[in-house]
Amino acid sequence: MLNAAGTAGMVAEETLDPVDWADVQALSHRIVDDAVDYLRDVRERPVWQDMPAEVREFFAEPLPQSPQPLAQVYGEVARNVMAYPMGNIHPRFWSWYMGSSNFTGALGDFLAAVQGSNLGGGNHAAALMDSQVVDWCKQMMGFPQSASGTLVSGGSMANIIGLTVARNARAGIDVREHGVAAIDKPLRFYGSDQLHSCHRKAMEALGLGNRALRRIPTNAELRIDIDALRAAITEDRQAGFRPACVIGTAGTVNTGAIDDLQALARLAAQEDLWFHVDGCIGALIAIAPENSHRVAGIEHAHSIALDPHKWLHAPFEVGCVLIRDASAHRSTFAVTPEFLESTPRGLASGQWLHDFGLQTSRGFRALKVWMALKQHGIEKFGRLIDQNIAQGHCLGALIEAEPLLERVAPLSINIVCFRYRGDGLTGERQKELNTEIMLRLQEDGIAALSDTTVHGQHCLRAAINNHRTRRDDLDLLVREIVRLGQEISRPGIAG
Repeated sequence: MLNAAGTAGMVAEETLDPVDWADVQALSHRIVDDAVDYLRDVRERPVWQDMPAEVREFFAEPLPQSPQPLAQVYGEVARNVMAYPMGNIHPRFWSWYMGSSNFTGALGDFLAAVQGSNLGGGNHAAALMDSQVVDWCKQMMGFPQSASGTLVSGGSMANIIGLTVARNARAGIDVREHGVAAIDKPLRFYGSDQLHSCHRKAMEALGLGNRALRRIPTNAELRIDIDALRAAITEDRQAGFRPACVIGTAGTVNTGAIDDLQALARLAAQEDLWFHVDGCIGALIAIAPENSHRVAGIEHAHSIALDPHKWLHAPFEVGCVLIRDASAHRSTFAVTPEFLESTPRGLASGQWLHDFGLQTSRGFRALKVWMALKQHGIEKFGRLIDQNIAQGHCLGALIEAEPLLERVAPLSINIVCFRYRGDGLTGERQKELNTEIMLRLQEDGIAALSDTTVHGQHCLRAAINNHRTRRDDLDLLVREIVRLGQEISRPGIAG
């Protein structure tokens, strides 16, 4: 039997919106207050701390079936998530090469999530802002306005996008139609032996295989050896390969070494190779007034990968790839199914941003970058880069002045590789001692370093990429390493 509305016993319709917006508003104000306190007091907390058993058990709870109050949900997040971060926003986090976020960018992420736009494209404000941030990245890199680009998840994806365009542009066939098996001569890509591991992943994902990426030796400064590169290209051509792309590195992950980008640009032009620059660590040095000369030549690249979530300190995640040839970029990825055809007016009349990468659904990454750049201006970000590089050299000088420490790799920008000497220790014993120092620094919440191996030598690694770091943090680091090294080395303490 129908009721007055003409329906037959319908169940009440539901929504995810709150029943009481006033309660949500009050809790939201509390969360924002807590967030401000969280960043204001970051220096007072440990850099990192291990989670106790009860916190780990919390993350093993089963799928929730029924609702619980939002305030209770937030309380669980505050206790079990916010209290145990990776630590990269802390001023003494120098472990892996990451940005340290900023509050304005966090607000941008919040507003982007509230607006909820899908950045696959279309005629709306978020899509225009996405393109605007890409245009700003072009200006930072000295790229022409006619160039193309897209925002992606981070550096690995930015490199994959750039190398995919390079593969298709240099394959000599229509790879999208016929596949890599139809390429008549195996393609060769070249990079230094300090190349980031994402490039191997790219070669594998592109169907070329790891052997398509030839690692070229580096010189004493850990920069790619130009003569060795030229010889390898000649050798490969004579052996029936097709040299396709040279990858220059603007800041290696191990030591921050920057290849001679001007020499690579000239060689690529002479050899008719695609010139890609992995600038995820150092491309943004181009905006630093005192150090921009270090990346001279980057403006001649065919493609550049860079990371706004590093030296622009955007909250994770946002990377960017720029492609000089906009037509080559779009033709590598564009597909237009009938449900995504453009219209002369309306929502579908805007540019389809998914035509420039692998994602159809894309988050609104641009707002957090845009807001921070508008608030602080690009000049301040350039000065912060100079500041980090100066701090890297300051730490290098502190290490050189301390008899118990030694640098083990050239210092280029802001990545310092060093170790505790130990009394007569070498090889594995010295590695064990330095590893223990690193772990105790982390467990005590003092500082976060990583370790690596450079030309066969194990070392500690400090990557100073944090806008909160101060000189006294570096003094503290050196003091604590010396203290821990001496303590661990005492009989009965080591191990």
